[in-house]
Amino acid sequence: MEKKSLVVDNDPVMLKWITNLLEKEGYQVLTGEDGLSALDILKTYRPDIIFTDLIMPNIDGEKLCEMIRKDPDLKNVFLVVFSATASEEETNILQFGADLCIAKCSFDKMTKHIQKALDEVDRRAPVAGTGHVIGLEDSFPRQITKELLSDRKHFEVILGSMAEGILEITPQGRIVYSNPSAVSLIGIPEEKLLASNLLNLFHDKDQERMKGLLSTFNTHRKTVNGDPPLQLDGKQVSLSLLPILDKEHRTTIILLNDVSERKKMETQLLQAQKMEAIGTLAGGIAHDFNNLLMVVQGNVSLMLLDMNPSHPHYEMLRSIEKKVQNGSRLTAQLLGYARKGRYEVKPILLNQLVEETAEAFGRTRKNIVIHMDLYRDLHPLEADPGQMEQVLMNLLVNAADAMPVGGNLFLKTANVTHLEIQGDLYEAVPGNYVLLSVTDTGIGMDRKTMERIFDPFFTTKELGRGTGLGLASVYGIIKGHNGYINVRSEAGKGATFLTYLPASEGKVEEQIKKDEEVLMGRETVLLVDDEEHVLDVGEKILKTLGYKVLIADRGEKAVELYKTNRDQIDLVILDLIMPQKGGGETFDALREIHSEMKVLLSSGYSMNGQTEEIMRRGCKGFIQKPFSIKELSQKLREILDKK
Repeated sequence: MEKKSLVVDNDPVMLKWITNLLEKEGYQVLTGEDGLSALDILKTYRPDIIFTDLIMPNIDGEKLCEMIRKDPDLKNVFLVVFSATASEEETNILQFGADLCIAKCSFDKMTKHIQKALDEVDRRAPVAGTGHVIGLEDSFPRQITKELLSDRKHFEVILGSMAEGILEITPQGRIVYSNPSAVSLIGIPEEKLLASNLLNLFHDKDQERMKGLLSTFNTHRKTVNGDPPLQLDGKQVSLSLLPILDKEHRTTIILLNDVSERKKMETQLLQAQKMEAIGTLAGGIAHDFNNLLMVVQGNVSLMLLDMNPSHPHYEMLRSIEKKVQNGSRLTAQLLGYARKGRYEVKPILLNQLVEETAEAFGRTRKNIVIHMDLYRDLHPLEADPGQMEQVLMNLLVNAADAMPVGGNLFLKTANVTHLEIQGDLYEAVPGNYVLLSVTDTGIGMDRKTMERIFDPFFTTKELGRGTGLGLASVYGIIKGHNGYINVRSEAGKGATFLTYLPASEGKVEEQIKKDEEVLMGRETVLLVDDEEHVLDVGEKILKTLGYKVLIADRGEKAVELYKTNRDQIDLVILDLIMPQKGGGETFDALREIHSEMKVLLSSGYSMNGQTEEIMRRGCKGFIQKPFSIKELSQKLREILDKK
């Protein structure tokens, strides 16, 4: 039976000489000019012995031997390596799986060494060879070779330790070199990666991009960051292409960088900037709108105060008042999104709020079955009860809208830590959190919809059926309370909203209901607001309540009035947002005149960071526009009657 052999060498003279020698010894001979061509031959050819040069382009002899030894069908083939540097470099050929090494020298001397190798094949049992080198006595060390080998080892260490992934590909796109970082990044073992086609590493769309890139690539370096970035083994990567300008062996070096974390941070920043910009716009609109509503609410309150319910205009005025309240709820949604809606933060029990809100909601949606799994020993929250009720109601309404013909709604609470919070766009601050999970069995969402659900004014409902502010305000309120929100959904498979809010160690106090009557007074009040119509209606309300009133349309005037009337003024109602001298600066100026001055802060914004800071400096209270005559009367007496 004819014996089979394979000879691999990039020197055509060497190939021709060994082929003639092996054929005379009765061997069938196939040849390859480098490791890559050898691997192609070995896909269908099973030789008894392989001769390969060590130093070759397109996969060298060492790497070729390693790959052959990892192929179960080639585990018994006898591997002989030729070394032109045996005298200059000691090589442990057993490390990469060779059986024998022949030092390159003159053809006549190498003939006997090759014949010795063939004799070993004939005698050899299917075990590993000795790994010894023959023919050293016939070769001589060369200084230039030593220097080149030293440089080669130096660069091998550098390439092997680089954090960047490095690939070398042929003009046909075949991978012939990969450093450890590239193997790790791509996620494919080296023996399977080498000789494979670069394009096969990418999915269809990225394959087309890479194909176009390689076809137009010239002699200059080209960097591809990509937007969207290229995907490799679930990672986002950028790459640079560098041509190797070699007339005989033209290849391309590809530098790979894992940019997943960088892209994640960029996405976080862009998302935060977008939300901040829209939030600023939404908050400004809500503030100005609340000032307008204040004028309407104030005038309606005054007209209704002494009007008999039988009056023909009474119901119309009540209808206007209800619409003002609806408008106020709309601005509350905007302020919630803008994260300017934390009004009265205190320890609260989320389970109680969930039960009460779900019960009220369930009475309006009879076709939805609500299931509750509330953790018994749930941590309290440090939150505004009204804002949390708004969050829960918006989530319930959103879930119900996703189930137009009815379905099941699952509400769950639990104690969790930051380790159990997973989000694509954030890392949770360490600590304890309270989870509120709302799951529906509705129509679900695709990925594009999920990417936009927290944008204000985005809605999938038909025209006139939704404002697109519900989930936007949920997002803003949760963020404003230093919490996190995730959504999980697939089209046709329902949706789950997961909110995480920091737990509180504070004690929950029992709530006392306030009296609803209008409370009168006789003190003197300084009313400060830059809006003319707000000043006008405010002055009328205060006088109706029995107070003496001084007015100022800016901060500077308020300070001057207070200096000249400090003995008569008992309380200042101070607008927060004013041109030039704002509410905070005006407050500080008033306190310099009289440190115990009683000030009620007023704003179209809800209580936010700026408001809370003024409150900490000694401000006695806060009221949000639009407010009714009853609300103002009670807030005034609460401050004035406090000793």
